[in-house]
Amino acid sequence: MAKTIIQTDDAPQAIGTYSQAVKVDNTVYISGQIPLDPANMEVVEGGIEAEITRVFDNLQAVAEAAGGSLADVVKLNIFLTDLGNFPTVNEIMARYFQQPYPARAAIGVAALPKGVGVEMDAVLVLD
Repeated sequence: MAKTIIQTDDAPQAIGTYSQAVKVDNTVYISGQIPLDPANMEVVEGGIEAEITRVFDNLQAVAEAAGGSLADVVKLNIFLTDLGNFPTVNEIMARYFQQPYPARAAIGVAALPKGVGVEMDAVLVLD
């Protein structure tokens, strides 16, 4: 088993004891991304739409650092503090993904790090 740690300055640095992503053979496991701007490590302003967009941007940056793209995502987990924001996730996700879409779960949670409204993690399979 070949295990590689993925790290990029184009996504937020880990704020705990984890890696941005780990690649095992041709599978990449991206850690949960919250809407932090990698330039200043601050939560983006502008409400839930800006937060969701930043999270997809962060996932995209890590996927590219691993040698892939969001088109390689096979599983996406979405954590929301308000499931009422799920339609907004769908709307913004359509800007980043095309059919066939990845498998996905949306989970309502009581709270997320830094008081944000959304976190996502992903699994990619590279050719």
